[in-house]
Amino acid sequence: MMMKTDTTERKAINQQLSQADQQQYRHDGYFFPLRIFSTKKAADHREQLENLEAVYGPMHYKIKPYLLMKSAAEIANNSVLLDAVESILGPDILLWDSAYIIKEPNNTKYVSWHQDLTYWGLDGDELVTAWVALSTVTSQNGCMKMLPGSHHKGKHQHRSTYSKDNILHRGQELSAEIDEEQTVSVELEAGEVSFHHGWVAHASHPNFSAERRIGLSLQYLAPRVRQKHTDHESATLVRGEDRYRNFLPEPLCEEDFAPEMLSFQAEAERLKHEVYDTN
Repeated sequence: MMMKTDTTERKAINQQLSQADQQQYRHDGYFFPLRIFSTKKAADHREQLENLEAVYGPMHYKIKPYLLMKSAAEIANNSVLLDAVESILGPDILLWDSAYIIKEPNNTKYVSWHQDLTYWGLDGDELVTAWVALSTVTSQNGCMKMLPGSHHKGKHQHRSTYSKDNILHRGQELSAEIDEEQTVSVELEAGEVSFHHGWVAHASHPNFSAERRIGLSLQYLAPRVRQKHTDHESATLVRGEDRYRNFLPEPLCEEDFAPEMLSFQAEAERLKHEVYDTN
């Protein structure tokens, strides 16, 4: 079953990636910003998130929140967002993974320099991460930083640090030193999105501000991509068709934190961590 596409924002904004935007993405390994909904709509999504957190606990890095929350599912299926993803991946699109990445105020948590595809267990790189800002995202509160063009040479050596302040599962970080003067800060307004390639080196520093930094990270891939370590991973078709069936289908979120969705999400999270620990 395919998610229902939200067409309201597309009619209001009607933005996609131009040829120049696509060229920048291919050249640098990222593109930003693209507005997919208004700051008022972003505030509404943030309110829904924080209301649910007050009941169910923190959502930071909980795998596939679009299975549990109608708000996350709505963002993941935003038609302006999917138009941009289509310009990168083509007409057939699976939503493979997602997580809220939340940095609390005046906090020491950070994300080290890394390449996503190093530990995701996939057999190809036809994947794009969309990072949707639900708050203002600045250098002060720990925005992402990108190393332009670093995706062109594929995988680089990483090491696991298990640092307590590193947000990544094993504290993975690139073994090579990064020249910070060559990096770009991905600052966004609430309601804007950035896109980045799975091999581009990126990181983010701690949140030194007095406000939460909130983003929803979404991973979309072409259906021909396959998980190498298990046949039991799942994904949701959000556009086009899936002729490959490399991933199990997912139920659609129709109410927040439905009991049957909680058990499905928990198994998906267990499988993700199993893959992370293998790579």
